Amino acid sequence: MCLYRFVTPHRIGKWYPDLLTAQRQAFSIGAGFLDQRTGEFYAYKDTRLETQDPMVHDGSHDIAA
Repeated sequence: MCLYRFVTPHRIGKWYPDLLTAQRQAFSIGAGFLDQRTGEFYAYKDTRLETQDPMVHDGSHDIAA
């Protein structure tokens, strides 16, 4: 199971169990927004998507968003 969160230069989002939920919540920390009509996610500048596998204890892995 993988967890997802968005990180901005000034805020860190909560961990979510799926990418879609993390994208829906990204607006609350100023990380981006999910267009409800197209289903497309738009990340704001300097936003990062982090993933974490709770079974692996070596921290999170950064993925460019």
